[in-house]
Amino acid sequence: MVSQKFAFGAVSKAKNGFAQVQSGDIYSAEKGYGFESGAGVNCAGQGKKANEGVCSSDKPFYFSAKVPEGNYKVTITFGDKTAPTETTVKAELRRLMLEKVETQKGKFRTETFIVNVRNPQFPGGEVKLKDREKTMEWWAWDDKLTLEFNGKRPSINAIEIEKIENIPTVFLLGDSTVCDQPREPYASWGQMLTAFFQPTAAIANHAESGESLRSSTGAKRLDKVLSQMKAGDYLLIQYAHNDEKEKGDGVGAFTTYKASLKKFVEAARQKGGIPILVTPMHRRTFDAGGKITNSHGDYPEAVRQVAAEEKVALIDLTAMSKDFYEALGKEKSGVAFKEGDGTHHSNYGAYEIARMIAESIRAQKLPLAKYLVKNLAEFDPKKPDSFESFAVPASPLATDVKPLGN
Repeated sequence: MVSQKFAFGAVSKAKNGFAQVQSGDIYSAEKGYGFESGAGVNCAGQGKKANEGVCSSDKPFYFSAKVPEGNYKVTITFGDKTAPTETTVKAELRRLMLEKVETQKGKFRTETFIVNVRNPQFPGGEVKLKDREKTMEWWAWDDKLTLEFNGKRPSINAIEIEKIENIPTVFLLGDSTVCDQPREPYASWGQMLTAFFQPTAAIANHAESGESLRSSTGAKRLDKVLSQMKAGDYLLIQYAHNDEKEKGDGVGAFTTYKASLKKFVEAARQKGGIPILVTPMHRRTFDAGGKITNSHGDYPEAVRQVAAEEKVALIDLTAMSKDFYEALGKEKSGVAFKEGDGTHHSNYGAYEIARMIAESIRAQKLPLAKYLVKNLAEFDPKKPDSFESFAVPASPLATDVKPLGN
């Protein structure tokens, strides 16, 4: 079993297997752990025990540890003897793990979450990665677990990383509205969904920008998921944005698209997995009367038909996103999207859509609901969270490169 322990800022000899980490410990493959370049952290020892030091900063920073592919339980101790702290934690490509963990001066707090780490290889094959996956998205595929510490005063005392086998994995397959978008100002619901699950299940996001059911099959993304899937795991499937642009004889929502969806469903079931179909969220297409128009044609209905025919649970994002956008209104709905983009979401928009996913799982009392965070508040897309009160901080890396697909 892979297990690593890190004590931050400790000046005494670390005990119980903790490696001491100071501000100058920059990640290298040889060392196998450390801060990513440009961290700018201040580290100090505050006691004799391994976890009584602290590393903190007034800006976001990253810490990585080299690990094999798998699911990992990450336990972090937060706090500072000399000052209050506020830390938001994201993992890999901006997957939201913990929101606004606060501690008062001299107080400490420990939180746990699950991170899925993967590589492109699988028995008998390899995922055909896009160029962007080999560059700005490489943290989603490399051999390390990377944590982003963000917030008003991100501070950490200790991190424990333990490989864990006996929990279900929730796999995601889809397009740019689902995948882990690597940089600001783009975001997707798949990288926000992690915040709504207890550390009793892992979220493994295998969605990718520009993908359709056909292209995901061709790139062996489904094969990769199936190679890792075990009985009792889940597969959430949301496509259509790119499928609806495919041309050719017989290509269409009720023909090739339905057939491909059914293949994904059957493939998951053969592995003992539990498929859940998700209709595509609307694009930001309003009519003169302030109502959302359907830019997806027959594709949402095709998903509903497959769900009914195959007796698969359905999450209707098409319906819920319509309520959400219309509740904000034609003009203000722009806050849910990257500026000037009617398809790809902002952090706020992605977070609200992830809430819709979680709410649908809860409201339908799906078996997956038992892994949601306890006491999850009900969510009505017609009454979305206030954008003005949204507090998930932006990550430090940004891009002007638009995700593939539209």
